[in-house]
Amino acid sequence: MKVAIIGVGTVGSAVATAIKNTGCVHEIVLYDRDGLRARAAAEDLDHAASFGFDVKITAVSNYRGIRGSEIVIIAAGANQKPGESRMDLLNKNAAVIRDIIPHVIANVDTKTVKIMILTNPLDVMVMLAQKLSKISSSRVIGTGAMLDSARLRTILSRQFGVSTQSINAYVLGEHGDSSVVDWTSVTVGALSLDEFCRQTKISLPATTRNTITHRVRNAAYEIIRGRGATWDGIGAAAADLLRCIVNDERRILTVCCVSGNGADMVAMSLPRIVGASGIVATLRPKLSASESAALRRSGKIIRKNYDSII
Repeated sequence: MKVAIIGVGTVGSAVATAIKNTGCVHEIVLYDRDGLRARAAAEDLDHAASFGFDVKITAVSNYRGIRGSEIVIIAAGANQKPGESRMDLLNKNAAVIRDIIPHVIANVDTKTVKIMILTNPLDVMVMLAQKLSKISSSRVIGTGAMLDSARLRTILSRQFGVSTQSINAYVLGEHGDSSVVDWTSVTVGALSLDEFCRQTKISLPATTRNTITHRVRNAAYEIIRGRGATWDGIGAAAADLLRCIVNDERRILTVCCVSGNGADMVAMSLPRIVGASGIVATLRPKLSASESAALRRSGKIIRKNYDSII
């Protein structure tokens, strides 16, 4: 398996490291317009590879170098700065995606390639990338709310004193400020959230749930304020999505892809079965009336932002 990573900044480098450590790929190609940065990143990662899996690391500054890649991960673009929202990056990163996608499509097998989008605002960039690439929407995939869902499970794990592996909880909709926590579908072990709280005598009132939702939505802002950027979490999410595709695991992940037609077309995160061909199926979780309304609002926000750049 040959994988190309477009953009070798902080996020791209973290993604490369996380993917190398999966042992799922035999070659990683690092593309960056700055050839010196690409070569330095490849050299550093190659040194690290000697302590783990044997992976060929290649640096390129010409898109011809990505030929043969079965998965292309786009990590290029402006990152959030302290005080910025993901939407502040909209026009800058739309220009980045418009530049990258035609070059990628000219150098890959469009019948089979999977394109993974990490660039923010993610949902809008997935829509733009799918439009420009003209390949199946099932193969243009954003990590979406994978990281948001992981943040939710982490907070609940600390609240309940149980492993994140025992918690099923999803964040849906936009990877951004309008994301929706699906409280209705949360399970801990085989128990519904309410039943788990009843049996363990843990109180989780609406005020606490609202605080948790706020913390999930603002987690990235807190990290950016403290260290300037987020990279470890998205690196792990990208590697997990890649592993799911490479191994045809058919796990359910809250990833983002384009669905619908015409004015109803939108990309947002829902639980989706992911396998070797990309997104296999989309699931519709149980939602309360207020959660359903919030998810519709989230979709409208994404669509409005997409319409502003086309």
